[in-house]
Amino acid sequence: MTVLNEKSHDGAPDSPTEFDTVIVGAGFGGLRMLHEMRELGLSAVAIESGSDVGGTWYWNRYPGARTDSESWMYAFPIPEIQEEWNWTERYPTQPEALGYLNFLADRLDLRRDIRFHTRVTAAEFHEEKQIWTVHTDAGDTLTCTYFVPAAGPLNVPYKPDFDGLADFQGEWHVSGRWPHEGVDFKDKKVAVIGTGATAVQIIPVIAHTAAEVTVFQRTPNYVLPARNYTLSDEQRQGIRADYDRIWEQCRKHFFGFDMQPAGRTIHDVTAEEAQKILEWGWETGGFRFIFETFDDILVDPKSNKVVADFARDKIRSIVKDPETAELLCPKDYPIVGKRPPLGHFYYEAFNRDNVHLVDVSTTPISRITPTGVAVGDQEYEVDIIIFATGFDGQTGSYTGLDIRGRDGVKLSDKWADGPRTHLGIGVDGFPNMFMVGGPQAPFANFPVIIDGVADWIGRAIRFMNDRGIKSIEPRPEAVEGWRQKVNAIVDATVLSEGPHSWFLGTNIPGKPKAALFYFAGVGAYRDDCNEVADRDFDSFALSPA
Repeated sequence: MTVLNEKSHDGAPDSPTEFDTVIVGAGFGGLRMLHEMRELGLSAVAIESGSDVGGTWYWNRYPGARTDSESWMYAFPIPEIQEEWNWTERYPTQPEALGYLNFLADRLDLRRDIRFHTRVTAAEFHEEKQIWTVHTDAGDTLTCTYFVPAAGPLNVPYKPDFDGLADFQGEWHVSGRWPHEGVDFKDKKVAVIGTGATAVQIIPVIAHTAAEVTVFQRTPNYVLPARNYTLSDEQRQGIRADYDRIWEQCRKHFFGFDMQPAGRTIHDVTAEEAQKILEWGWETGGFRFIFETFDDILVDPKSNKVVADFARDKIRSIVKDPETAELLCPKDYPIVGKRPPLGHFYYEAFNRDNVHLVDVSTTPISRITPTGVAVGDQEYEVDIIIFATGFDGQTGSYTGLDIRGRDGVKLSDKWADGPRTHLGIGVDGFPNMFMVGGPQAPFANFPVIIDGVADWIGRAIRFMNDRGIKSIEPRPEAVEGWRQKVNAIVDATVLSEGPHSWFLGTNIPGKPKAALFYFAGVGAYRDDCNEVADRDFDSFALSPA
């Protein structure tokens, strides 16, 4: 149904403004949805604010940036891509992850349907015509039947508004918007504010060249060793030959990984056996320490304590200075209460003479001075400040857009007390809007989630076309039921006990505390989604053409 009109991507003639689908973003979610629309034979355009594809991997170029998922699972099961793309490491760096998305876009010829350097400013649903109108900062007004925000869960960096920052005489950078030309740390005094997953990657890298690195920590993390390695040709061949089984397992695994349940709980073994099992998990590296040691870590406080104690003992054995080691040990929340990052010599970095840790949990940063960072009455002089303070996760990517559904209701107002969705895909009052990995979808290996959601959206659109249905939206009771289910799952785990957790939105001052993810696992989520589709989408209101 593409209709040519008067403006192109660059303002030239003959650019389409009417589409079956408008997609927001050209990261993993946007590219996968563009491919899905092509498979359905629908016209589509993706609107991307960056100058190229990549999403998170386009913007997050900070030193040390790499995936926390093993490379061969951090991808899509598209046969020609799996056959032709070669990963080089267990945990690929940002350039390699971005390279994969560029390869995907080129191999599938997706760029011709992407408008770069363009930001969606508003979108509204028109009841009488049952279409969406999408506005961009390029001055374009696009219309579509299906509006698909795929902006990603980590699209809006959070930077606290510290007093005095405007007067700081050095440079400062937000990790989630890293300058493409890079930053020179040689012989500089650097402040890193935050100790989440981003800071865990940055600190060991910049410590090699900076004169001094001062780390300001509010909440310590349980950082698991990644144990990265280079993939050999033989390993790549084995992975390629095993992709069908790998993806079958990823779709069933709790967090979307090719990992097997341990088949045991902490109560099945002796204390000595438990230590040996945990030692194996620690040395194997990555999230296998959590998912292939004991199956009750997330739900049994005793099991969680054994594992957390083991991790704390490892920190104490790695970090030479006892006082620093104790500051780095989380003590007030369970392991996995916050998402544990993977470390590449993170704790070892604190053994360097030029790396210092400052605890700001009780005496917070009071201001930024012209020459540094003040904690209480003490000033730390620095040349560069890095804000590694996380993201307004999940909801921020959507509420930052002016999205209006039926009767002009704003999505940000509807979510004033926390997100309300059905399956993390649809919202009542917002017909034909499909979110890709939106709030209340699972927290897991993201490409696995995206691939399943894209399949489900494709199935929904085929159902609509086959039945002559013009619009689809969740019923309010289905949205409320999903909200209750998502919250009940979180409340039954240790996840609700994590401080300043972006799982619950508590890392952002003033943001309502609410479960932002579905934590029953990827397999259970797929079952829930498929059950809805198998019942002919009866939890959705369907309007005929």
